[in-house]
Amino acid sequence: MQRIADERTTRRRYLLGGLLGFLLLVGVVLWRTGNAAEKNTLAETFRKVDADADGKVTRAELQDDALFDKLDLNTDQSITLHEARQAVATGVLDLSDAKATPSTSAPSAKTTPTPATTTADSPLIRDVRQGPRQLTPAEHGVGRCLPDVTFTDIAGKTHKLSDLLGKSGLVIAMTSTSCPLSQKYLPTLVKVSKQHAAQGVPVMLINSVATDSIADMQKAAGHFGTPATYVFDPEHKLAQAIGATATTDVLLVDRRRTVTYHGAIDDQYGFGYSKNEPRNRYLADAIDALLHQREPVIAATDAPGCAIDHPATEKTDSEITYHNRISRLMQTHCVECHRQGGVAPFALASYAEVVAHAPMVREVLRGGTMPPWFSTPSPHGSLSPWVNDRSLAEVDKADLLAWLDSNHPIGDERDAPVPRQFPQEWNIGTPDAVFQFEKPISVIATGTMPYQYVTVKTDLPDDKWIQAIEIQPENRAVVHHVLVFVKRERMKGEETDANGLTRAERDERGGFFAAYVPGNSFAVFPEGYGKHLPKNATLIFQMHYTPNGTATTDNTRIAFRFASQPPQHEIKVHGLANHRISIPPQADNHPEKAELRLPGDVDILAYMPHMHLRGKSARYELVRKDGAVETLLDIPRYDFNWQLKYQLREPLRVKKGETIRFTGHFDNSADNPANPDPDSTIKWGPQTDDEMLLGYLEYVVPTNISGGLVDDSKPEQPAPGITALFKAMDRDMDGRLSREELPRSRIFDRLDKNNDDFLSLEEAQSLSR
Repeated sequence: MQRIADERTTRRRYLLGGLLGFLLLVGVVLWRTGNAAEKNTLAETFRKVDADADGKVTRAELQDDALFDKLDLNTDQSITLHEARQAVATGVLDLSDAKATPSTSAPSAKTTPTPATTTADSPLIRDVRQGPRQLTPAEHGVGRCLPDVTFTDIAGKTHKLSDLLGKSGLVIAMTSTSCPLSQKYLPTLVKVSKQHAAQGVPVMLINSVATDSIADMQKAAGHFGTPATYVFDPEHKLAQAIGATATTDVLLVDRRRTVTYHGAIDDQYGFGYSKNEPRNRYLADAIDALLHQREPVIAATDAPGCAIDHPATEKTDSEITYHNRISRLMQTHCVECHRQGGVAPFALASYAEVVAHAPMVREVLRGGTMPPWFSTPSPHGSLSPWVNDRSLAEVDKADLLAWLDSNHPIGDERDAPVPRQFPQEWNIGTPDAVFQFEKPISVIATGTMPYQYVTVKTDLPDDKWIQAIEIQPENRAVVHHVLVFVKRERMKGEETDANGLTRAERDERGGFFAAYVPGNSFAVFPEGYGKHLPKNATLIFQMHYTPNGTATTDNTRIAFRFASQPPQHEIKVHGLANHRISIPPQADNHPEKAELRLPGDVDILAYMPHMHLRGKSARYELVRKDGAVETLLDIPRYDFNWQLKYQLREPLRVKKGETIRFTGHFDNSADNPANPDPDSTIKWGPQTDDEMLLGYLEYVVPTNISGGLVDDSKPEQPAPGITALFKAMDRDMDGRLSREELPRSRIFDRLDKNNDDFLSLEEAQSLSR
């Protein structure tokens, strides 16, 4: 009996040992695959928190005592990356811990909304299923020049990175023969290589997993049909040089080694899922953009895969030269305007030009006025919610200031980027229709000019859906901004003002059809979106000219590219306006607001605040039905010189019954150097010496639904009797009645609802209600 019991015990031990061995194997696989996101993002977060880059995080650096005590496993008052990983692997660090960490938490839902690709969770913790997430391109190395490193491939051949560049560029793909996600992506890389090598974009592969075998690498390389450049990088030196972070990372560089894309191949495979087909083909789209000399729509993502660690290194000022770094920053952020023929007053397209203007560049960079972008910055490390964000990433700003404060090393000309090419005529491609002023507008040499209104007939025989719009001033040096409106069908009895506009056409709530500001002159709408232009439409150009010392002329034109078929969504613009603003003399921070309670669900695409010379700050807010207030866009420093549009990366759905609030603060004091008259009470008016509180919203509605936030297609027909009387009394034909024109003070005071000492036609009509 004892012998039988001992045999059973032995069998149980063998079974238990086998089970433990199997669980250990599963654990290793999970650590190498399923936990790779934690390893990757944990290492990235660790380096960000480790301010002095000494490989240890102190209490002062983490700024969270409770979390520090959990992570400091050996209680030596410092945390290593190994300790942090142990804490995650053993469950010491849980979701609530991660959310409590200020350095890794996402912005609150009460602030500017982040795109759907970001989460409120810490990067220390991921969901069970996770695909690629968009990242800030500059912080992920996009735009940088890769060093021309030397290395040896698995066939024993020595290369320099520049030797492998095709006529258009190069795909550098991290890989591994043991990482499951890398193995899944090998056929995709083979397909990319065969498809794009003939187009001048070959593929090289780098394996930085030290335990992978050369025999397995040779077998993997054989799948490419032709000899592939496959490099074994066990010490991570090459991975560190190019900034790779995972075994599924890919970098796309142009023929001058400038990174144009860094991230995942696509989203077919990720942690905890596989799909038959990818939804987003990031690398293929980036290659297509490179071949057509465009920037990719998505330039940076993370890449779910097995993490690659390399120690953080501090860049020295001597490594930053004009050719390998500064010229690329100029091309990305400056030369669109600062070039010969551009709208800026001087060019920054060459080394000599940048050095000559270095003090001015340094001043505007430190002052935050250039590049022009005035919303509150996104939290460090998070993706901007604005697809057209012009701001400099902190890493770019630091490098540029370091170079400006140095002796301006020029570097090796072979490291210079491919010169940026600008369209010779139209950014939107060949237009289907172009319309221009009948005759040029004269612009005076000095002083200021009131807005000029110019009408242009289109004479289009049919309604058109617009896929792309571009406005081109003939004389950009004197055009501050342009707004284009579509003249609505006039109703019987409607009167016009001195500019030939009706009340409905002057109503800013109807929004604009197209806009131009320096650096933002065209719009190309995504597939399925468009703007409706009625047949025989007449366009109204509102022109704001700024004289520059020389009398000149301007003849602005507009171009359209038509959609091949009606879209599913119509893009519209609505203006939140408050015509009753009254800014007291010498007020330095006077608030005014305009609100709109939504009549239905709507998707908001963009915001464009508009105030004049006294505008100081602006904010869009969403007031939920329960009274909760969320900030949609905050502009603490409004600048009238830049009528910027803030375009969301992802549309924002707002619900029926919720309220959009636009608030502006005005500085009417003598401390405002742009203030024309600090001793006057300022009211609403169209000229720059007047003021406006106008918050434009760009939104979409399905094309099978008429109207929008306000159905402005059918202006209310004024009462004929009141209209005729109003016109007879309006002796100066300015579209409003003064006290002198209506001397009966009791009636005047009764009708003057906004107390601005003038009566509009709308106010006069209230007499008959």
